[in-house]
Amino acid sequence: MDEPKKDVIRATDAEAVRLADTLIRSARFGALAVIEPKTGSPLASRVGVATDTDGAPLILISALSAHTGAMLADPRCSLLVGEPGKGDPLAHPRITLVCRAQPLERGSSAHARAERRYLNRNPKATLYSSLGDFSIFRLEPERASLNGGFGKAYLLDRADLITDGPIVDELAASEQSALDHMNADHLDAIAVYAHHFAKAEGDGWIMTGFDAEGMDLASGDTVCRVYFPQPLKTARDLRPVLVDMAKAGRAPATQG
Repeated sequence: MDEPKKDVIRATDAEAVRLADTLIRSARFGALAVIEPKTGSPLASRVGVATDTDGAPLILISALSAHTGAMLADPRCSLLVGEPGKGDPLAHPRITLVCRAQPLERGSSAHARAERRYLNRNPKATLYSSLGDFSIFRLEPERASLNGGFGKAYLLDRADLITDGPIVDELAASEQSALDHMNADHLDAIAVYAHHFAKAEGDGWIMTGFDAEGMDLASGDTVCRVYFPQPLKTARDLRPVLVDMAKAGRAPATQG
């Protein structure tokens, strides 16, 4: 009698959800797969990536690209993110999101927010973002497959990937002013967040985005993700949390 096959999919837990969020929020690029209209064959390409406030991936692509026409014809697509490091590339975490592509209309509030967040994350894209043939697509996640390394496979649904509730729009409305203030007046605190909480190295860290779960930082082409001790409940919670984290991050140096 054959032995029953072992289920390779682990139960999705908080650690898996946090890893998935880190991979998505930290991605600078990804592999986008679409369905070729004429043949029905899969077509993959590399794209620059950012995230909307709620965690949905954002891409900026040209109308001349084959994958743009493909998504307009059939919005079903998938996005693979997760950079390999040293050694075996298959030993490093990655996640594939199954999505539906939604083009954002220029002039809409959704487009303005997405463009702002995308360019904060990918400032070099400013050179071509205003060109008429470039569009921003929001990739609405439906589910995802997370590979956290050997023997660590998980299936996630939309609720694991997207933040809902009033906090999303509240933060989006005040985000840019908070980013500008921190990057202009509190680079020392940002360095504390990067070095103490993310264990990142190097200098020149700036903030590129806030969301209910944490903040995204960048130093040149290097990015890192820093989580708040607890998710924000309202946008008003952001300032005191940042102050407390700066104090906590400086404490070890003071004690030493």
